[in-house]
Amino acid sequence: MNTKDWFLNGKERGNPASGIDARNDDGLAWSDGNTVRPIPHGAPYFTELFARVKELGAGDLLLFTDWRGDPSQRLDGPGSEVAGVFAAAARRGVVVKGLLWRSHWDRLRFSEAENRHLGEDIEAAGGECLRDMRVPPGGSHHQKLVVLRHRAEPERDIAFVGGIDLCWGRRDDSAHEGDPQSSPMAKVYGARPPWHDVQAAIQGPAVGDVEAVFRERWEDPQPLTRNPLHRLADLIRHEDTLPDPLPPQFPDPPARGPHSVQLLRTYAHRRTRYPFAPQGERSVARGYLKALRRARALIYIEDQYLWSPQVAQSFADALEANPNLLMINVLPLHPDQDGALNSVPQILGRDQALSILKRAGGDRVAVYGVENREGTPIYVHAKVCVIDDVWSTIGSDNFNRRSWTYDSELTCAVLDGTPDGREPLDPGGHGDGARRFPRDLRLTLAHEHLEVTDASDTDLLDPSAFFAAFADSAAALERWHAQGRRGPRPPGRLRLYETSHMSPWTVAWAAPFYRIVCDPDGRPRTMRRSGQY
Repeated sequence: MNTKDWFLNGKERGNPASGIDARNDDGLAWSDGNTVRPIPHGAPYFTELFARVKELGAGDLLLFTDWRGDPSQRLDGPGSEVAGVFAAAARRGVVVKGLLWRSHWDRLRFSEAENRHLGEDIEAAGGECLRDMRVPPGGSHHQKLVVLRHRAEPERDIAFVGGIDLCWGRRDDSAHEGDPQSSPMAKVYGARPPWHDVQAAIQGPAVGDVEAVFRERWEDPQPLTRNPLHRLADLIRHEDTLPDPLPPQFPDPPARGPHSVQLLRTYAHRRTRYPFAPQGERSVARGYLKALRRARALIYIEDQYLWSPQVAQSFADALEANPNLLMINVLPLHPDQDGALNSVPQILGRDQALSILKRAGGDRVAVYGVENREGTPIYVHAKVCVIDDVWSTIGSDNFNRRSWTYDSELTCAVLDGTPDGREPLDPGGHGDGARRFPRDLRLTLAHEHLEVTDASDTDLLDPSAFFAAFADSAAALERWHAQGRRGPRPPGRLRLYETSHMSPWTVAWAAPFYRIVCDPDGRPRTMRRSGQY
């Protein structure tokens, strides 16, 4: 396997202003020698994070960014509230620094107050947590990362990257009974909405790369907000709006594993430019486009949205160019919020995207949602992609134009130097060979959705058999529901995703709302016209 065939080089990243690639003496736009471990579900992630933060001591480092943070979210039972755990670390002398998206108005069901209160608790203990609104209008800081550095024990350093926010609703597990600290969602998800998500635990030199992502944002000299009303409110509340200097970055942790890690990012092209991305950065989009050109056997994705026709076309091009290529999509069965403005534009955008995929791939494209044993839909918030059991990603970005061009995003792409000895040995046919990490990631997620054990792996290794297993499981569950749920429930959680049928009037008002509000374009004008990223 040649890493350069799959990963972007520095020029292909398209953002020479960033220092993330210049950190490597050899000029590589990725780091070798890492160990990456997927953590499905918020409960095990929170439990591990709680244990690791408690071990930090004076002079160690805790850095984090988040879309939403709830100070009262418990990481592992009573007494493990996020604000209290991070504040206690700061009181022990840990350097605690956080960047939270400032968010929009709470009445629009965002998280302005929660993010402010988390920051206040941490700052009262001696840490520093700022609310960052350096985004284009209607945009968000969507990165979710935590970096833990140990001053005297670099081999213990770890970074977490993925889709899981430090907030209510995320602490679910494989049973998918929901987080006891639930956030309101669409009624179909019930009082404790089940939540499916994935985070990556990274150890090795790539921890330094994740820290560099944080430092670039922290050291941005632009004001945290340019809104005069926000600035007045901050002044009245005596809110911290000036980041203190960070201590010098520790040397990267030592190599410890076979995984190569490339960090892919999105930053919008803004009038008030990011110094580390003056023309924006779209390496998330570019990374996927490069990997998709090598897809031959199976694309497996789990995603919250899959909206954009432009993004869908990128996958459609791969399906049209390769007649044997299969694609499985695991998505939410329903939008996260009720109400026409919340749900209809989302459904329209997804239906447009799925129509493009179906035209390109026909029966080779399958789309599913998932439900728990009680029949309650599980909200899929994961952002995962596996291509040909070689290249895989876990991150914060969704498959839509917003994530590829507008919001700030961070995704971890992984290549594993360890061949997988199980047949088929080379499903993509490029000579890359199946690799252990992406194949195990795909199988781990499949075990949950199909409700099978490791002993069934031999039936899931081949892409065609894997595709058929999903189809058969979903069909059996659909029959059980159609027959009034009589008899034992068949194993599996997969439900067929059904597209909607909207009236011309509905399409007329929802289409512009979808394009402008739900899925804006953050590219420079010349790139928009040319369709490039």
